[in-house]
Amino acid sequence: MNKTGVRPSVVMLRNPVHFLSLGFGSGLFPVAPGTAGTLAAIPLYLLLAKLDLTAYLAVTLLLFALGVYLCELTSRELGGLDHPAIVWDEIVGYLITMIGAPPKIEWLIAGFLLFRVFDILKPWPIRVLDRRIKGGLGIMLDDVLAGIFAALILHYFFEFMI
Repeated sequence: MNKTGVRPSVVMLRNPVHFLSLGFGSGLFPVAPGTAGTLAAIPLYLLLAKLDLTAYLAVTLLLFALGVYLCELTSRELGGLDHPAIVWDEIVGYLITMIGAPPKIEWLIAGFLLFRVFDILKPWPIRVLDRRIKGGLGIMLDDVLAGIFAALILHYFFEFMI
């Protein structure tokens, strides 16, 4: 439940907009819905990892743009806030984290952990974006930046540390 008292429900999943913004239902997980949403992104990443880099980037950009719209509508339905059940931003953030990463288990796990750390801790400037930009764009942007930070560290780690 958020500050307005609006609680998302399974019934919302009947609406395709809410089904997607709630991460195919993963955002309704009662504990750590953001983590559940990130887990839901892994099969999508594995499908997209078969694309060449240009196509992967194009699809990810399209999913970001779609997410601004989806998250805005679901946010309004849930009282206008970035409700924890809205996890499309985590899905896109994980896809950004995994740009150019091979679909290997060690990359999947490292990307997952790095993205979650940046998404949860929200270091500067992620926290600034999260506080200042509202609506669908604000919901999406902090996770985009978390994904970029996680991707940079992920690639640096596997390139130079291993």
